[in-house]
Amino acid sequence: MNPHSESARGHGRHHTDAGGQETDAQPETEGRWRPAPSVRWALAGLSLSMLLSSLGTSIANVALPTLAQAFDASFQQVQWIVLAYLLAITTLIVSVGRLGDLIGRRRLLLAGILLFTVASVLCGLAPTLWLLIAARAAQGLGAAVMMALTMAFVGETVPKARTGSAMGLLGTMSAVGTALGPSLGGLLIAGLDWRAVFLVNAPLGVLTLLLAHRHLPADQGREPGRSRARFDHVGTLLLALTLAAYALAMTLGGGGFGARGAILLAAAVLGGALFVRAEARAASPLISLATFRDPVLGTGLATSALVSTVMMATLVVGPFHLSRALGLDEARVGLALSAGPLVAALTSAPAGRVTDRWGARRMTVVGLGGVLAGTLTLAVLPTALGVIGYLAPIAVTTAGYAVFQTANNTSVMADVPADRRGVMSGMLNLSRNLGLVTGASAMGAVFAFASAATDITTARPEAVATGTRVTFAVAAALIVLALALAVTTAGRRDRARRAPLPV
Repeated sequence: MNPHSESARGHGRHHTDAGGQETDAQPETEGRWRPAPSVRWALAGLSLSMLLSSLGTSIANVALPTLAQAFDASFQQVQWIVLAYLLAITTLIVSVGRLGDLIGRRRLLLAGILLFTVASVLCGLAPTLWLLIAARAAQGLGAAVMMALTMAFVGETVPKARTGSAMGLLGTMSAVGTALGPSLGGLLIAGLDWRAVFLVNAPLGVLTLLLAHRHLPADQGREPGRSRARFDHVGTLLLALTLAAYALAMTLGGGGFGARGAILLAAAVLGGALFVRAEARAASPLISLATFRDPVLGTGLATSALVSTVMMATLVVGPFHLSRALGLDEARVGLALSAGPLVAALTSAPAGRVTDRWGARRMTVVGLGGVLAGTLTLAVLPTALGVIGYLAPIAVTTAGYAVFQTANNTSVMADVPADRRGVMSGMLNLSRNLGLVTGASAMGAVFAFASAATDITTARPEAVATGTRVTFAVAAALIVLALALAVTTAGRRDRARRAPLPV
């Protein structure tokens, strides 16, 4: 029996350290679980892993103008520095999660951290743009491993009853990495040069590697009498090509509004059909299709994608609304945009503790309610209220998102068998990423259409304000759909015990 699956309020708990020895977690004091020192260091390594992968996503954006000058390249060319990283994560995160389940999550996570660290150094030393892009793709592969396996390790490092607290901590670190990237990148470029934007990951990567190597629990051996599952190479290739086509359609093809986007979307649909057919025939599929018949897992993935699509609207609409509709200068726009990630960073850890106390299903609905309240307010408030009238509902929306993400991740990962945690963690991250890339295109298209402007950067303030209200009205409708799915699934789960996941 897994010692982490047994926990009781107020009693000691056993954990396995990196050397395979059991250690006692400290009992709760005043209702709060205090992990043993070895568990705290393991969580520190996982937290840094999540911080680095999120930092890698956001820190490079601020350097694009400088990189365009340094390499005498167009914006379309340097944009691949960001796209290469995102594409590597999106296309491979499920596959590396499954690979960790098969060969051992600890060894693969250590390899991923090492790859991320070495690739960061190669990015900083790259003499040409295309070598930099190649190094960013390798960095993205390392980040995919880190993102997929960090959440999967939660079940092996903390008691099941404290999963929410650990998920909240990881959510905080993800938000901190996202928020810290632009400001840290700007400081490094101003004080040093663009190479420092990538080299700053090296010492943090080494520290993360040391903590993970020393404190993460050892990989479990194969159960006696149970054959090792094979890695699904065909499914991996088809899924990667499908996801790449879809992501490129959303980012380069204008979401299907041009010929290139339509071709890429058609390729994604064809690839998806071939992937489903291959998985139905595979002896050891990458993703068991029966997984999606589980209402809790299917709803968790669907609502994650929907909410991420909505949250991307805040990043798409925010800069234009603040600058064009409210008349803020660039410095104040940047300061205002940092409010959302800051709220998420402050909310995620408390959200984890509340999730442990009140239950993941209940807090998932509460989080969605917060997002709905925020988006509805943004859809109706007049611009006369100024910056506060925009930032207050953004804070409510972001706090709701932090609660939802923590609770939803906890709910989905709670009862996943140990040999499927990696792939399920990868699917959770994939649903979030697909929501983000879809939101960037779809919500951006809604905003542009509602603003009725050929060039949004020169649109009248009234037009931009109208576009903002319409976009968040659409966002609220998506959250209503997510709420309906969550409430319906919660009702079904209350009426019947959940069937075990197929292996």
